[in-house]
Amino acid sequence: MTEFIRKRAKNAKNDILSGLTVALALVPEAVAFAFVAGVDPLVGLYAAFMIGLITSIFGGRPGMISGATGALAVVMVSLVAEGNAMGAVGEQLGLYYLFATVILMGIIQMLAGVFKLGKFVRLIPHPVMMGFVNGLAIVIFLSQLGMFMTSENGQETWLQGPKLWTMIGLVALTMGIMFGLPKLTKKLPEALIAILVVSAIVIFGNLDVATVGSFIREGGGEGLKGGLPMFQTDIFNKVPLTWATFKFIAPYALILAAIGLIESLMTLNLIDELTETRGNSNRECLAQGGANIVTGLFGGMGGCAMIGQSIINIKGGGRGRLSGIVAALALLGFILFASGLIEQVPIAALVGVMFMVVIGTFAWSSFRIMNKIPKTDLFVLILVSGLTVLFDLAIAVIAGVIVSALVFAWENARRIRARKRLKEDGTKVYEIWGPLFFGSITAFNDKFDAKNDPDKVEIDFVESRVSDHSALEAISNLVEKYKAEGKDIKLKHLSEDCKALLYKSNPKYRGIIVEAIDDPRYHLAANPEDFPKPLSEYKL
Repeated sequence: MTEFIRKRAKNAKNDILSGLTVALALVPEAVAFAFVAGVDPLVGLYAAFMIGLITSIFGGRPGMISGATGALAVVMVSLVAEGNAMGAVGEQLGLYYLFATVILMGIIQMLAGVFKLGKFVRLIPHPVMMGFVNGLAIVIFLSQLGMFMTSENGQETWLQGPKLWTMIGLVALTMGIMFGLPKLTKKLPEALIAILVVSAIVIFGNLDVATVGSFIREGGGEGLKGGLPMFQTDIFNKVPLTWATFKFIAPYALILAAIGLIESLMTLNLIDELTETRGNSNRECLAQGGANIVTGLFGGMGGCAMIGQSIINIKGGGRGRLSGIVAALALLGFILFASGLIEQVPIAALVGVMFMVVIGTFAWSSFRIMNKIPKTDLFVLILVSGLTVLFDLAIAVIAGVIVSALVFAWENARRIRARKRLKEDGTKVYEIWGPLFFGSITAFNDKFDAKNDPDKVEIDFVESRVSDHSALEAISNLVEKYKAEGKDIKLKHLSEDCKALLYKSNPKYRGIIVEAIDDPRYHLAANPEDFPKPLSEYKL
């Protein structure tokens, strides 16, 4: 019992320290995504707090961090813009349409959990998963390059001269601390220590560099400080509950729900692999949906799992729900009480942390296995990586799954075989090998010669599997073809479900399908008399 408590206490320490690190990294991300979506920074921060807290408590993957994400923010841009155009200037009607959309998005996600659709994430092939993490690593890297730019006269320009070298030096120092500290001791959270050290250098050295505070003000915000999230009663006053409203927000809600669930469940799978544990995908769907409903009602922009912050948490030792809870509550604490301190954290320190996340996220093994995996898998890996960078995660994953499925169907379609032999009585036997489904129908039909075959024909499916309606239709057409030639045809070793469907389609199959037959795969090649002792006593 003492050992159990000691281990739990040790893990609690890791969860708390890792949660604090994640909270620091959440601030600029949430603010940046709010700017992308065209809403106030507090809308992004409230979303990060509420979604992070709810999914940490009720989600299906302890240790996973959720909040406002860029994948969702880019979809929200046109939603907010179109909503604003429907109202008067300065009314910010688009913001309230966003809240309503996020609520509907949450309802859709909860329905996915209720109907247990989360299990379909298991159908995502490994090359798609590798392409996803590689593409996401590139997206995270490219998003951080914007931090090396400054705004002058309303235009974005790259940092130059001493400012650029100072930025690069602080980023390199952060990465160096995170790389070297674990080699000295693993008791200290390297990301948090790196942020504190670099922040101290900037504050006490009075260095002129971009900070969280300057980043917020540069984007048009007034600062980090805010109050507790408030229930948005204006949603129901400003957004009419009409069919026209539903038609406007439903497509956005569906897209956001799909992107949110795909990113969350893919991140869940990745964390499962990193921690060698198993999360609950359906429970995560319910938690994500519930969190988005709440955040929409209380003025947040919605969100989903964040792969970068989740990996920061896992690498920092966060394994339990406490890490996500601490991150969310610390973020709220920053908003309420410590805004002045957090605004002094240099952006360079957070960029360094995210660069280390990029290095840890990218599947470097994909370069090593390029010549060892099928070319089709390599194509899928590169395709998903590219689409993730060019478009978004949902399009990339869906395209990857479709291509993988088509490749699988094509490969299996080529595996149908028919071994032919003649019995002593002149009956011709076709022994079918391989799966019979829509893709292999043409090859299956080419095996038979109804016109020139003898009067008696048997088709044996002992090594085949009839998989779909197309296969049943092909068998039915083949039977009709032989019957039209006036020949006797028998079907053997069909599966029970296949026989039931054929009997249901036409009673004539009761005279065509051979029922009273043994399966040769289950015969013992010896007589019982050869085994005087019980079989369990023999070493097989």
